[in-house]
Amino acid sequence: MTEQPSLFDDKIQVAFLKFHRDNPQVYRMLVKFALQVKDSGRRKYGIKSLLERLRWHLDFETKSDKDFKLNNNYTSRYARLLMETETDLDGVFATRELRRKS
Repeated sequence: MTEQPSLFDDKIQVAFLKFHRDNPQVYRMLVKFALQVKDSGRRKYGIKSLLERLRWHLDFETKSDKDFKLNNNYTSRYARLLMETETDLDGVFATRELRRKS
């Protein structure tokens, strides 16, 4: 029987955790945007739309000397994290089984 790799053996997960730790504003803004969706009466929504809105906000509505990049590989990780940690957002995003890259 082959043992399943842990999420901490997954290169994407490790990179995501580092990015999340180094950029807490991303999580805070995603929470804000997701709660706006929920407050509008929608029960389900796509995390990808929120990430694109965040990109727009960071690229055009804020001033920064830093070239900020938001990796698409983190999309599903943020969806899971939001639903796990924000009780008001439980079940808002559809997710699939994670593909792990070692």
